[in-house]
Amino acid sequence: MDQSGIADRRRLRRKLTFWRIVGLLAVVLLVFGLTYAGGFAERGEKARSHIARVMVSGVITANEDLLERLEDVRDDPNVRAVVIGIESPGGTTYGGEVLYKAVRDISAVKPVVAEVRGLAASAGYMIASATDHIVAGEASIVGSIGVIFQYGNISELLDNIGVSVGAVKSSPLKAEPSPFSPANPEAEEMIGRLVADSYDWFVDLVAERRNMTRPETLAIADGSIFTGRQALQNGLVDAIGAEDEVRAYLGTRDIDTDLDIVDWEPERSRGLLFGQAAAGLIGGMFGNSALGSQVLSAFTDQKLFLDGLISVWQFGGQQARDDWGNTP
Repeated sequence: MDQSGIADRRRLRRKLTFWRIVGLLAVVLLVFGLTYAGGFAERGEKARSHIARVMVSGVITANEDLLERLEDVRDDPNVRAVVIGIESPGGTTYGGEVLYKAVRDISAVKPVVAEVRGLAASAGYMIASATDHIVAGEASIVGSIGVIFQYGNISELLDNIGVSVGAVKSSPLKAEPSPFSPANPEAEEMIGRLVADSYDWFVDLVAERRNMTRPETLAIADGSIFTGRQALQNGLVDAIGAEDEVRAYLGTRDIDTDLDIVDWEPERSRGLLFGQAAAGLIGGMFGNSALGSQVLSAFTDQKLFLDGLISVWQFGGQQARDDWGNTP
């Protein structure tokens, strides 16, 4: 190729690179604009009187972001009432406790209703019981009132591979139960007392909130789960239905039933959504459409380990995620 052809090819390559960059910036700006336009629209909805809906989903922990949102809807004068949407198998007893108290704080200043989307078990039901009124679907799962303490034991595995673990303790019950040795009877008794005390607290809480006697509550607090229909019969929920029944109850509390229900979602989720989209686009521009999302996942993916006392039904499900599907 002569010098003129080489120069033409270089100019063409520079133009192609320039327009690639311009195209990338245009697409990124478009994604950015669409993402935050939704945020502006949401803030506009929140600027007028409305009913706030906050979702509690996945495995429950002491989620600071969720607690802050509950405080915000409690204090916002434009929020006339609150709907707590629940889709959870439960979680840690402490996570359920702090969210329960946050919902009770809302109830002290404005009406709050639980809408069971499909599952409100264990700590999930604990949070539902904090509301003024519980609405559940006919086939939803409700209940599993109880507490469990789980721990692993890998002593046989260590024996098989020839590994021993020693320990010097200040007292026999220190750091018991241990995964490196079978639990002794004293340790099991100690954990039993802990579980029993938390269970008693849970039972008394349900009895108080559902206006039951303790014997009535104990009769259904054996870990059993119930359909929404059964839960209505045994007093664990107040109505069968969904949004229409939620609005009907709020109407009895002097709340305008025509008010919009606005989902209060995590503020940070919009930024993460933008970041995921941009990462994917950048990866695509460089010949690998999965590159951006893979890198982002390496930094955002977190594993949930629940250690100790939990109140959960069928533990082993997915980690709790926020309204946008992101791990908190």
